[in-house]
Amino acid sequence: MSLSGKTLFITGASRGIGLAIALRAARDGANIAIAAKTAEPHPKLPGTIYTAAHDIETAGGKALPLVVDVRDETSVMAAVEQTVRHFGGIDICVNNASAIQLTGVLATDMKRYDLMNQVNARGTYLTSKACIPHLKQAANPHVLMLSPPLDMNPRWFAGHTAYTMAKFGMSMCVLGMAAEFKPDGIAFNALWPRTGIATAAIQFALSGEEGLRHCRTVEIMADAAHAIFEKPAREFSGNFLIDDSFLYGEGVRDFDRYRVDPTATLMPDFFVPEDSKPPPGVVIGEGSLSPHE
Repeated sequence: MSLSGKTLFITGASRGIGLAIALRAARDGANIAIAAKTAEPHPKLPGTIYTAAHDIETAGGKALPLVVDVRDETSVMAAVEQTVRHFGGIDICVNNASAIQLTGVLATDMKRYDLMNQVNARGTYLTSKACIPHLKQAANPHVLMLSPPLDMNPRWFAGHTAYTMAKFGMSMCVLGMAAEFKPDGIAFNALWPRTGIATAAIQFALSGEEGLRHCRTVEIMADAAHAIFEKPAREFSGNFLIDDSFLYGEGVRDFDRYRVDPTATLMPDFFVPEDSKPPPGVVIGEGSLSPHE
């Protein structure tokens, strides 16, 4: 199945995983609404909504760059309506925008707490809500959250409770909305990486340049997302997927091609449940990205 002619509304699509998902769909000839805040170049982070639009159109898709703050209801609603006017509808919603700070309770000021919960949990809820009326009109509607399985192990809360609450809020949207909109045939799924993914968040917020060597590339998440969107929405909803396990089930066997440095040990991401084992032949290092692991 191809995504040719399908319209994707992707938050945080100016760089990283969001842009990678957009580019993978663009190669099919999809339409991409780039809903992100970065209109002017950031001093440390690559990409704007306009450079993303250029890359998407170069890859074979059609792009609509939109300045959107997912914390602002008016901004999100206007962007969704503009997308529908421009492309004629919405087939897929990708909730990728996220804010992170891995600090304990006493080191997390409430301004940062509010930011993480407004962008992650509330932003996902709001963006999904805005897209749902249009998704009901689509032939094979999907909503994808870039969020983890709901694993209530205290190890994922200790040391960064605020961030975990915000990310799990996104996953709770999957749990609730998949059930609520099952009669409408809209699929809601979550996708999460087993390992660190080489993005600016890893480089600047967590482990620096050296850490990138121990990551996989954004293409593994893009390929997994594309495979999800190919699934019949009425039959594939409410799933909490780990990228390589899902792709293995879809027939992928070569995971080395996703490694930034094939000689470096893969760094595990956090939030991956202990009972989730990697595909045969895939070796993951100890610990996790969490500084408290």
